[in-house]
Amino acid sequence: MTTDLADGAAAAVTRGRGRATAGSRPPGRLRRALSTHWYAWAMCAPVVIVTAALVGYPLLRGVYLSLTDATEANMGRTIGMNVIPASYEFVGLRNYADILTSAEFASRLGWTVVWTVVCVACHFGLGLGLAMLLNRPMRLRALYRVMLVLPWAVPSFVSAFIWRYLLNGDYGVVNAMLRAAGLPGIAWLDDPFWAKVSVIVVNVWLGVPFMMLALLGGLQAIPRELHEAAEVDGATPWQRFRHITLPGLRPVSSTVILLGTIWTFNQFPVIFLVTRGGPGGSTEILVTYAYRLAFEGIRDYAGSAAWGMVILALLVVLAAVYRRALHRQGEVW
Repeated sequence: MTTDLADGAAAAVTRGRGRATAGSRPPGRLRRALSTHWYAWAMCAPVVIVTAALVGYPLLRGVYLSLTDATEANMGRTIGMNVIPASYEFVGLRNYADILTSAEFASRLGWTVVWTVVCVACHFGLGLGLAMLLNRPMRLRALYRVMLVLPWAVPSFVSAFIWRYLLNGDYGVVNAMLRAAGLPGIAWLDDPFWAKVSVIVVNVWLGVPFMMLALLGGLQAIPRELHEAAEVDGATPWQRFRHITLPGLRPVSSTVILLGTIWTFNQFPVIFLVTRGGPGGSTEILVTYAYRLAFEGIRDYAGSAAWGMVILALLVVLAAVYRRALHRQGEVW
C-alpha cells in the first residue's frame, strides 16, 4: 500500500512538472524576433508598407489585366457627367498564348538577348580592365576615377539625348569628324545595323562606370600578399590574374553580372530616347514594345500587362538558373 501511494505521488509530481513545462514553453521564433527587435521592425514597417503599395498593388493589377481583354475602348471612364462602366472581359491565358506563338515575340526576344549579352560582356570586360588600371599606383589616380565615373553620374535621359545629337546623320559631331578625316558619314540612327551598334555603344558608355567601381572595390579586397607570394614563386601575370584575381573577384562579379543583366534586359531609356525602337522596329526590345502597346495608338492594356508578366517570368527564370549555377560552383548567394 505504501509503495502504491509513493508511486502515485511521484506520477502526480511528474504530471505537474509536465504541465508546468508545457505552460511555460518558450515563445516561437517569430514572437521572439518581434519582442527582441521590435524597434527595428517598427522602423522598417513604413518602408514595407510603401513598397507593398507602390510595387505589390501594381503587380497584382498587372496580373489581373493580363487575364482580360482590357483596351482603351472598353475601360471605365468619366466623360463630363456621364460615367461609362468598364466592359472588358476575362479571357484567361489567351494573351499569353498569343504572345508566345507570335513572330514578334521571337524576333524581339532574340534581339533583346543579343543586346543584353553584348552589353554585359562589354561592361564587365571594360570595367575590369579600367578597375585593374586604377588599382595600380599612378599619378592623378583620383582625378581619373572621377572622370570615369561621370558617365554614370549624369542622368541617363540626358546622356541619351546628347548621344542622339552626336550620332545624327546630317549635323552630328561624329559624322562631322568622319567627313573631316575624309571618310563618308554613317547613318547611325537610320540604318538597322548601325542603329543597333549605336544603342550598344551608348549603353556600354553608361554602364561601364558602375561595373568599374564595383570591381575596383573587389580588387582592393584581395590581399596583396597573395600576388606577391605568387610572383616570388615565378607565376606569370596571366597566371596571377587567372588563379588569384578572378577567383578573388567572384563574390563581387557574380552579383554585378546578375544586376547588369537585369538592368540591361529592362534598359528602356537608351532604346527609346536614342532610336525610339527604329528604324522599322529593328532596335525594339521587349520592354519598349510593351510600352508602345500601353501608351501609343489604341492602348492595349491587357496585351502590355501580359508582355510585362512574360518579361518578369523570363528574369525570374534567369535569376534562378544563375543562382543554381553559382551553387554548383560552391558560391553562396
